[in-house]
Order: sequence, then C-alpha cells, then structure tokens
Amino acid sequence: MTVTVRNIIPAKVAEAAQTTQYTASNCKALIDKFTVTNTTATAATFAANLVPYGGTAGDANLVLKTRTIAAGETYCCPELVGHALESGGFISTLAGTASALTICATGREITT
Repeated sequence: MTVTVRNIIPAKVAEAAQTTQYTASNCKALIDKFTVTNTTATAATFAANLVPYGGTAGDANLVLKTRTIAAGETYCCPELVGHALESGGFISTLAGTASALTICATGREITT
C-alpha cells in the first residue's frame, strides 16, 4: 500500500455552477483539509457534494449545504474533513457568487 499526501485541489476560484473539483483516480482518497475563503466584501454561499463513482451531484450526496461564508472569512469545512472517496468518486462544489470564493484541499491518496 502506498500513501501519497497531495494538494488534491490547488487553490482556485470556485465556479458558480456545479463543478467537479477532484476525482479519486485508481486510488482511495481521504480529505484532510478543505478551506473556502471569501475574497470579497459581501457574503457568499458555498455547497459541496461527495459523489460516488457513477453518480451525479444531488441531495443524496450533499455534505455541505449552502453555507454562508462571510466577507473576508476563511471556513475550514469540518463537514468534509475525514471523509473518504473510493476510486472514481469525486468532490463537486457550487459557489453562490461567481469569483467570490477561493477553495483549496489537501488529502491522502491510497493505492494498493
């Protein structure tokens, strides 16, 4: 078994459309840290899904629902930390405001 620590989502602006941010490819992935930073002067909302292989983002896999991130706030997403994705599973996010939120995630990829 090999464990590799990775920046699974390098810092980037979250899209205002449901968007796949990371897919566990030929590995199992564990989320160790996930941050959302509001870089604007107004509040913005954020949502995240942990979607199993073959699935689509929806209520059945919604882990963080419409969390308001205050202006200038960095939120550490305890709802996501510690979750695992099987191979083919993915993280999908949705920002309520375009260009307002920066996301970043670190995790471990485990291969056998």
